Amino acid sequence: MELTPLRYFVVIAAAGHMTRAARILRVSQPALSAAVKKLEADLGTDLLHRTPRGVELTEPGRVFLTHAQDIVRRADTARQDVRELVGLQTGVIRLGGGATATTYLLPPAVSAFRRQHPGLRFYVREAGSAAIAQAVSTGELDLGIVTLPAAPSNAAHANTPSTAPRRPPSPARRTPKAEGLVLTPLVQDDLRLITPPGHRLAGRRAFRWADVAGEPFVGFEAGTAVRDVIDSASTAAGVTLSVVMELRSIESIKQMVAAGIGVGLVSRFALPTGQGLVCKDGPLSRSLALARSASRMPSPAAAAFQAILARSLATFA
Repeated sequence: MELTPLRYFVVIAAAGHMTRAARILRVSQPALSAAVKKLEADLGTDLLHRTPRGVELTEPGRVFLTHAQDIVRRADTARQDVRELVGLQTGVIRLGGGATATTYLLPPAVSAFRRQHPGLRFYVREAGSAAIAQAVSTGELDLGIVTLPAAPSNAAHANTPSTAPRRPPSPARRTPKAEGLVLTPLVQDDLRLITPPGHRLAGRRAFRWADVAGEPFVGFEAGTAVRDVIDSASTAAGVTLSVVMELRSIESIKQMVAAGIGVGLVSRFALPTGQGLVCKDGPLSRSLALARSASRMPSPAAAAFQAILARSLATFA
């Protein structure tokens, strides 16, 4: 049953007169009569009595009117909800990322986006890159920020080295598609050494892996993407780190280092400009990318946020 005849019938019932209803709806009276006849044919009964004063509802007409009003009301509500969603007035954007992304990269972009679209809400999950990639692949999250190469556990890895030299990411470039994901490079992140106050390396601008051999080391959890970058680089330099503590929170690592527990490596985004020691034995860096599902079109809100995030992260390039 089409929606337009239902709308016509609701107006006719309220007006009580075909000519008056035609004037309200701005349609011809023959077109209005034809719509009512089609409804009556579909239902197999008369809906209106024609009287000298206009029209009156039959008993089936009164029953049908209640349902027609409900259907029209629901359709109007659905149309308004969709328009608000497409117009970025309402909705939820579900994001995910590791500690660096959720603590330092997402807040400026979310703030800028909400200033433009205050009716939208955000759900943010902090987890490792593999878990975020899996959640994006299955549709639990709309977008995720992951370390490359990153993919769900059952997907092939993208062929982007995690220790690539820094270069400005190209928004148009795409990494190879992992199963279920499209990965768009966002920004290059350097890891920098932080030391307790008064440490023998404090005040330097760079370090070598040999400088931290045997040093108590405060690290990220084993198995995380950033820990893999650190372990791979130290092992390649012939150094086995003496890890005395494992944490997920960057701020917790910074506080433990400040308390003298040991040295640590954190993202450059977690430090004021110029702070932290860079690695002289070679770049200690990783590529961060935006992951979205390859099988689902992003919602208008998620697509708009992706553009805002790319502009926000361009300032870190």
